[in-house]
Amino acid sequence: MWSHLKEKGVELPKITSGGINEKIKPVLSEMEEAGIRIDCDGLSLLEQKLNNRIDKLEKEILKKADCDFNINSPSQMAEVLFKKLKLPVDGLKRTKSGVSTAAQELRKLADQHEIISPILEHRELSKLVSTYLKPLPLLVDENSRLHTHYGLETTTGRLTSFEPNLQNIPIKGKYGMEIRRAFVAAPGMKLIAADYSQVELRVVATLAQDKSMLDAFTSGTDIHAKTASEIFHIPEVEVTHDQRRVAKAVNFGIVYGQTPFGLSQAIGISTEEAVKYIGDYFAVHTGIKEYINEMIAKAHKDGYVETLFGFKRYFPEINGRARYLAESEERMAINTPVQGSAAELLKLAMIKINSKLKTQNSKVETEKLARMILTVHDELVFEVPESRAEEIAKIVEDEMSSVIKLPIPIEVTVGVGDNWAECK
Repeated sequence: MWSHLKEKGVELPKITSGGINEKIKPVLSEMEEAGIRIDCDGLSLLEQKLNNRIDKLEKEILKKADCDFNINSPSQMAEVLFKKLKLPVDGLKRTKSGVSTAAQELRKLADQHEIISPILEHRELSKLVSTYLKPLPLLVDENSRLHTHYGLETTTGRLTSFEPNLQNIPIKGKYGMEIRRAFVAAPGMKLIAADYSQVELRVVATLAQDKSMLDAFTSGTDIHAKTASEIFHIPEVEVTHDQRRVAKAVNFGIVYGQTPFGLSQAIGISTEEAVKYIGDYFAVHTGIKEYINEMIAKAHKDGYVETLFGFKRYFPEINGRARYLAESEERMAINTPVQGSAAELLKLAMIKINSKLKTQNSKVETEKLARMILTVHDELVFEVPESRAEEIAKIVEDEMSSVIKLPIPIEVTVGVGDNWAECK
């Protein structure tokens, strides 16, 4: 399916997606066994800190509501917000029991009443406590190491994490980094975190052979600032932070087959504005538009699309009568070659690096071995002897950036630290 890309400078190893998946299994088993060390005392202190903040927020919310109610009850929350305080419900989603009070819906009311901000913060902190701070210390072994389990998604080929799920450890915000600070290196060791930079956008630029995106990545231009310049019709130097945020949503939204309505909901703009931004985007990125049309047409014709390494995703409903199912599968057809190929690239890098580390370890007379211990989305985390940290960080960066050859650079961000947060 992608054989024509060889003429464009894409060089793939002679290995199929099935081969990658078989080779990654023993690597994942070793990572599961290794686990990652947790500072349980640090998580306990953070839990106390957040619980104190949650208590203060609860008092603030009840005071602003001027009544006593169960903040964790969606029905009581809706009663207070929409009946007592009479906040507008236009544009909000509805559930079987009434107007939705989900965080995504409440954000639409942020400028309507001062009670919304503390409610959203209360929910965020409560989720951090219940999902991470309270349960994780209970799951460590006698060496304070936490062991997740890995699996392969059958539809996309991406890696999953469960029991516990570490794929959603937050990174944004003050508390996200504080949680990551509790993921620590063992004594005498360092952590290395290596993250692919905008790998899915680089993959879609390659698959679509979109000149504007290829030029941006080749020259090292900020891709989101460039897109903002294109859709707002201003020089890149005049792009504001908010305009770049919108452009980032457009870049990733289009990769995921997002509709104008979906984009409008994601970034809080009108559907008309979203239609205009997408239209202006496609006026420049003709290669992306052609790629989308080709993937949808192939999925309708053949019933599947493929990744770079031949992983096939089938769409049994794409030619069916249920239009909403067909449209959903069309969006999957757009995204699968991108997301799946990026997942294959990461897995191939993991296989190569694991083999390289074993060779390196065999040359060093020490009980402290360098090993890969965690993967989260496009990021790999390693625990290595302190004396070898810089050497191994360079090996990891070189292997990840050269795992396959694309017509544009594959960029990797690498950091070293005593804990996961320090690696950023």
